[in-house]
Amino acid sequence: MQYFITIKKPLTLLLLSFFLLFNSFCVFAEKEQVSLARINQNISVDGVLDEAHWKKATYVPLLVQDEPNERGTPPVKTDAYMYEDGTNLYVGFIAYDPEPEQIRASLRDRDTLWQDDTAILVIDTFNDERSGYEFFVNPLGAQGDLRMSDTDGWQSDPSWNAIWDSAGKITDEGYVVEMRIPFKALRFPEDKKDLTWGFLLMRNYPRDVLYQISNMGFDRDVKCSLCQFDKLTGLSEIESSKNVQLTPTLTALRHDDKAQLPGDWENGNIDTEAGLDLRWGITKDAVLNATINPDFSQVETDSLELDVNTTYSIYYAEKRPFFLDGASYFKSSLFELLYTRTIAEPTLGAKLTGKTDGHSYALMLADDENSNILLPSNQGSGFASLNEKTRAAVGRYQYDLGDQGTLGVSSTHRQSDNYRNTVLSVDGSYWFNQSDTLLYQVSSADTRNSDFLVDNYGLSKTQSDQAYAIELTRDKRDYKLYTSYENIGEDYRTDLGYQAKVDYEKVLIGGGQTWYRDELDLITSWSYEADWDKTWSQSGDLLEEEYEGFLSFKGQKQSLFNIGFIHRKESYYDEFYNQNIGYLYTSLKPTKDLNLSFYLEYASRIDYTNLELGDVINTQTQAVWDINDHWQVDIRHSYSKLDNPRDDRVYTANLVDFRLHYKFNMRSMLKLILQVEDIDRNKDAYFYQVSKTNKDYGSQLVYSYKINAQTLFYLGYSDRGYQDDTLENIERDQRTFFTKVSYAWQL
Repeated sequence: MQYFITIKKPLTLLLLSFFLLFNSFCVFAEKEQVSLARINQNISVDGVLDEAHWKKATYVPLLVQDEPNERGTPPVKTDAYMYEDGTNLYVGFIAYDPEPEQIRASLRDRDTLWQDDTAILVIDTFNDERSGYEFFVNPLGAQGDLRMSDTDGWQSDPSWNAIWDSAGKITDEGYVVEMRIPFKALRFPEDKKDLTWGFLLMRNYPRDVLYQISNMGFDRDVKCSLCQFDKLTGLSEIESSKNVQLTPTLTALRHDDKAQLPGDWENGNIDTEAGLDLRWGITKDAVLNATINPDFSQVETDSLELDVNTTYSIYYAEKRPFFLDGASYFKSSLFELLYTRTIAEPTLGAKLTGKTDGHSYALMLADDENSNILLPSNQGSGFASLNEKTRAAVGRYQYDLGDQGTLGVSSTHRQSDNYRNTVLSVDGSYWFNQSDTLLYQVSSADTRNSDFLVDNYGLSKTQSDQAYAIELTRDKRDYKLYTSYENIGEDYRTDLGYQAKVDYEKVLIGGGQTWYRDELDLITSWSYEADWDKTWSQSGDLLEEEYEGFLSFKGQKQSLFNIGFIHRKESYYDEFYNQNIGYLYTSLKPTKDLNLSFYLEYASRIDYTNLELGDVINTQTQAVWDINDHWQVDIRHSYSKLDNPRDDRVYTANLVDFRLHYKFNMRSMLKLILQVEDIDRNKDAYFYQVSKTNKDYGSQLVYSYKINAQTLFYLGYSDRGYQDDTLENIERDQRTFFTKVSYAWQL
């Protein structure tokens, strides 16, 4: 949830005055300066620190517990060693454990190890205390890497992938991890001979509670994290390289379908395409990406969400490599101006991203064969096809305002012969002190709709409008306060972004408090939070008023329990509905290999189809079981039922998402995905004709072999099917056989 403010509202003015009255800068203990050793010797990345020169490396002990106790004593010992050779950064961890049999680790695909024991390196290569890189390795050598930002609290972006080496090995005393990170995988200042980086070494030690252990102690009264890092010095004359990566890709697939159901398959032709991706580090702090005839096919099926009784489009995360590299450079403070899933079938693409001193910049150009846009209102939204090829351009520039904030300018442009959408935006952040932050954004959009959009979606020929938002937060150790305001014009449209709701004005005020207990207590911390918000249309009519509060408890077995209540008065097509929603969520890890979660909601909610208030029960259950190092089962079940005021069932919906993984080793994996959505509707409860049976089915079987994030091989099969009242069973109507191979050449 995002929170925004305005000084036009009296309550917001009062809270703003409160923030300004009590803002005072926190005083830090002096950051430790750690000199990084230079040793001109490589290592064998095998999870064994047996090279003699490790003894000459910089030694950094992890002496502080950050979670669950603040600046507590770690329950286990951890030693870390670091050095560089001008080309690579080397990091070794010796993680001691009195009970090695309790270590939590499995063979993992990259970026899926977050629940394991992990050794972690975080580095702020620009030393700007605004962004950094995170590297994770589990005791068996599985990798995870992320980009993170810290302009409004720690925010990680798992979409970033680098090519680096890691290994891990479990021993009788715990486990050992090694990392070798090429400097050419990172970005850092070009014009400095001697560099200083912020750095953090951390260990996640998940047992009955999750312990986080580091080389420094975080102050919970300080909202930012990078500003508390120790500093790594001694990085001088890092060896530059051409840093050119060419990744040719070959994709072959055959798509079959059925002209009628039931019926016979009509086999399609084998479609083979070659593509090429270029990644060129023009300088140490600027990267050019280009792609020709890229393969942007979806290798792994998206996780499904029940799309019953909802009025807004479902959001899906980006997974395609070209769009992921450098994605954080395009992000603005409060609005999502770039949602690359709207660029469905690009044929050409180029992107330049980088940072020099306090100046960050990003530019992207792409041609799209199959363009989709989001058509929003204050009552719902949906995607529409433009039915034509388009050209897209996106640009962003951001300037770091010393130690106190940022200022950014963004623009997106999409056009074809008779269509155009242009957005221009200014945004930024300001830090009054280490706890109080202000975010703001102003945006303007101008659209010329094509005749196809005018005729098929009832749009006017031109649309033009503005949006602005502001957010103020205070985040302290024991409490937090926030207030917000946003104003989105009726004709505001970001066709390359994601703005699912427009034509509204919203104000929000809230806060909460937290109490911390000892790590051995049954409940290790508990908190409450409450907020109030009110939303009007641009014409001044009330759209919604909502009160929400919840209690949250953390405890043993890494358990989390939330219970809350919402009272909402909502207008939908000129009728007001009073809704009461009670919910609870719980998750825990009863054993080291099993993770369980459950959500329950009982509510009076709007039946958006039949325009009346009904009784709803929603549940979502998930179980993830690491059967052993090789087998993993991940199953999720969602359930929803709606009864109308006459106690008649309107619908019952079930969704099952089943995923079975078999990992031959760290590089080789077989994955089976089965998805079934079943919505049973009561035809008598609808005022228009519906199908009683609504079933959708999908399956996918994929073998993958990955040397790294770009050098990989896929071989797979997927199909889709459905059933309605005209069919006796689920009938498959689409199937695809596919293979993909790519290889990253680093020059």
